[in-house]
Amino acid sequence: MCGRYSLSKSKIELEERFQAEMLPDFNPRYNIAPTQLLPVITSQSPKGFSFFYWGITPEFGRNKPVAQKLINAKAESVHEKVSFKTSFKQRRCLVPADGFYEWKQLGKKTKIPYRFTMRDDELFAFAGIWEEYENINGENHHTFLILTTSPNELVSEVHDRMPVILNREDEKKWLDSYTEEKDLLAMLKPYQAEKMLSFTVSPMVNSVKNDSPAIIKRTSPMDQFGNYTLFG
Repeated sequence: MCGRYSLSKSKIELEERFQAEMLPDFNPRYNIAPTQLLPVITSQSPKGFSFFYWGITPEFGRNKPVAQKLINAKAESVHEKVSFKTSFKQRRCLVPADGFYEWKQLGKKTKIPYRFTMRDDELFAFAGIWEEYENINGENHHTFLILTTSPNELVSEVHDRMPVILNREDEKKWLDSYTEEKDLLAMLKPYQAEKMLSFTVSPMVNSVKNDSPAIIKRTSPMDQFGNYTLFG
């Protein structure tokens, strides 16, 4: 699954990379979590960042509480699932990021957080789908989720799934309403491991209350006493 990611680049960097206008008051995010209001790019508004909530309430589960919203969908079956197939056909989006986190089990009680980025530390986009729904108060909200696939060689050392990272040349095709289903499905594959890096980060990332640059800093591997050393 993908349950936490980062978008630590500046407004200018985001606008240049995606050729879309960002809100003036945008601030970098280091520890993004489900239920938060986050920037995405849709085919309906490709020249500007839209802000949607992370976590879709499927058609069959309207008015569910936030805890029961779906944050990921399997790429292998997204086009077949009743809860996702309409969004897959009609409402796809790019989810900008510059890293994501997964946790590696060490023993019975310890999990070590890892950060995954591009080798060149550049921005990239997850493949997402979005939905509009009415909450229990009758208010309309826009939400999104991130598609996941089998892990590449790098991620498989930590987790058995990874988010779908689109090749840059596929991003416009992903948003294009005329792209055929078979071509869309061909994009939903593990990203090239040789273009990525992974490293341990501080356990501060475990709490969604923490959102500072220290979270994305590389650490030394946790020693037997559970201590971490941050590197610049």
